[in-house]
Amino acid sequence: MNSIKRLGVAGILAASSQLLVAQFHYPFQNPSLPDSQRIQNVLSLLTLQEKIDLLGKDLNVPRLGIYGSPKIDTIPGSSGQFEGLHGLAVGGPNHWGNHSPGPPTGPWPGKSTIPTTQFPQPSGLGQTWDPTLLQRIAAEEATEARYIFQSYNRGGLIIRAPNADLARDPRWGRSEESYGEDPFLVGTMSVAFVQGLQGTDPRYWLTASLVKHFLANSNEDGRSGSSSNFDARLLHEYYSVPFRMAIEQGGANALMTAYNAYNGIPMATSPLLRSMVMDRWGFNGMIDTDRGALTFMVTKHKYYPDMAKAAAGAIHAGVNQFLNPYQDAVKAALQQKLLTEADIDRDLQGVLRVMLRLGFLDSSSPAAYTGIKAAGAPAPWDGQAARLLALQATEESIVLLKNSANLLPLNPSTVHSIAVVGPSANVVYLDGYSGTPPSAVTPFQGLQHKTNGAKVTVRYSPGGSEAVHLAKNSDVAIVVVGNRAFCRRKTDPPPCPDPTEGQEGKDRRQIHLKPDQEKLIQDVYAANPRTVVVLVSSFPYTIRWAKQNVPAILQMANNSEEEGDALANVIFGDYNPSGHLTVTWPESGSQLPPMMDYNLLDGRTYMYWKGDTLFPFGFGLSYTKFKLSGLHASTSTLSAGGAIRLSVKVANAGGRPGDEVVQLYVEHVGSKVARPRLELKGFARVYVPAHGTVTAAIPLTAKSVRYWDASSNAWVLEKDRIRVMVGDSSADLKLSKLVKVQ
Repeated sequence: MNSIKRLGVAGILAASSQLLVAQFHYPFQNPSLPDSQRIQNVLSLLTLQEKIDLLGKDLNVPRLGIYGSPKIDTIPGSSGQFEGLHGLAVGGPNHWGNHSPGPPTGPWPGKSTIPTTQFPQPSGLGQTWDPTLLQRIAAEEATEARYIFQSYNRGGLIIRAPNADLARDPRWGRSEESYGEDPFLVGTMSVAFVQGLQGTDPRYWLTASLVKHFLANSNEDGRSGSSSNFDARLLHEYYSVPFRMAIEQGGANALMTAYNAYNGIPMATSPLLRSMVMDRWGFNGMIDTDRGALTFMVTKHKYYPDMAKAAAGAIHAGVNQFLNPYQDAVKAALQQKLLTEADIDRDLQGVLRVMLRLGFLDSSSPAAYTGIKAAGAPAPWDGQAARLLALQATEESIVLLKNSANLLPLNPSTVHSIAVVGPSANVVYLDGYSGTPPSAVTPFQGLQHKTNGAKVTVRYSPGGSEAVHLAKNSDVAIVVVGNRAFCRRKTDPPPCPDPTEGQEGKDRRQIHLKPDQEKLIQDVYAANPRTVVVLVSSFPYTIRWAKQNVPAILQMANNSEEEGDALANVIFGDYNPSGHLTVTWPESGSQLPPMMDYNLLDGRTYMYWKGDTLFPFGFGLSYTKFKLSGLHASTSTLSAGGAIRLSVKVANAGGRPGDEVVQLYVEHVGSKVARPRLELKGFARVYVPAHGTVTAAIPLTAKSVRYWDASSNAWVLEKDRIRVMVGDSSADLKLSKLVKVQ
């Protein structure tokens, strides 16, 4: 009887399974099947031409009902992807809407712009030292991308962000895209951004994070054919760290290769893609070339004699998405037997893994999981939550560089007139990777908003004698200067050849302010010694005169839609500044090694810096005073595979609440190999009430203090001692403790 019952149950299960399969036209549409089985089924159904198309033309296979891109063709490599470094880009100065065409009808027809929430540039986001905040920002981007894709068939769900490159030189034209110069900090922020973009659902990603640009991409002049040269230790200990963290800890499974070569081999064909990224880090997803990189391997690097060999080399290396015309080259490589269809099948598995996670292989859209409704639902960027998130990000990013005589914050009961002057005082500059915000508040407008209803007169001038006159006849002068962030080289003033400006494709030649901006600061200060300088910039500037003379200096990044309101909140003390620098600010450009010197040991970053700095890595002031005490370690020894827990008391000695960024650095004592003089290994951003005390806890793992041994091609934990130091910048480490490594 039991046997009959078992047979009956088995028969019911078999019948149910057959019924379930019958619900799907193809097996790959069944989400209950193993991923590998679904992917192999897709590959078995694709024609060779469809496989070639999936390498970059678009992610659609209409014959099989697969749509991972808008249903209107566009240039290769754009369909299915969005830019998203600091807000989704479907517009902006670069007109990204043109790269994501949609249907001819609807609220944003054809190639029009769609407004999206815009946050500070990554250089500013890094200055928050707040990975939790970055995760929320990325989740907002992902929500907006899903809304646009599901509601209007625009753009895509693969987001080109974060930029995990390291800002090793302040002249780098794309410094604005990096979270900073330190690998642990940039890696931590990248992990948070990846996790925000992809979400926490075990089956589906909200969007896919495409981390860029692998690797050592931090020069713009000549980038299409240049080579970044350095040894294996710097490869593993510095340049690759943020990418490894984004993949291993963040779960990223999409990557963009850089234009440059590493030690003579272009990254689009680098053996590191398999030996390091896949074999060591466990990556098995989508690898893009940057736009034009396939061609540049022939025309700039001259690494391959023709396009067929270049395409074959890239595919053999693991590339499975081309961002420039590639189809003829791939077909020629197949005809010349430089490639086989099996080679393409092997690489396309990575593309299909990403598509699977985005729900593109299911028989129905995972819209129910995302909770994002179809057209007619309120646009997420129009909600108060998105605006408040942009405001918080901007407030946290602002760095107080100087505040002598406590000029800041201003008191509206004693300040009755303010002159807001300078070329950046009444504009919010967007950059080449910006979208178009629903609205944007300039510094002048923000200060007007803040003083509305108070007996404070706020007046504006872009510069010149009028600005000096306003300053002289005001209680306080606020000079807002910085860089423009974007120009089109041929048409927009100021001309891109200006040596102090940088952007994608152009490195800076000088790192001081434009002469007219320096003169404006000096003239305004001469007219009114109660002067505040606000530097709205994408990079550091050698503002030595201002540091020596002007009583108060603030720095913030470009691009935020809430730039003005956040700045006003800081200036009037409604927000206590808490940003900290993430790059070293030199005193002079003469302190910098040659631009193409990628060997950090020659004097780059706080880890190997030689001489004095204008402002050190990690620096940032507050309107209150914090005091660190009681550094405690859970153990005095650090064993292989283990960790210690470090804690420190943070006391607020002032009457204002605020956030402090507690930074943990390590120095090796008696090491047998060359080590950096300092290495950031942990940090904690903590809120401390007025006159209150909190405890900040920071873990330190043995894994994080290893070095790369080139002879054994492996990580080594040296049995030495490390000095653990805690402070609020790399130049202000008040507490230390020796820990034995065994």
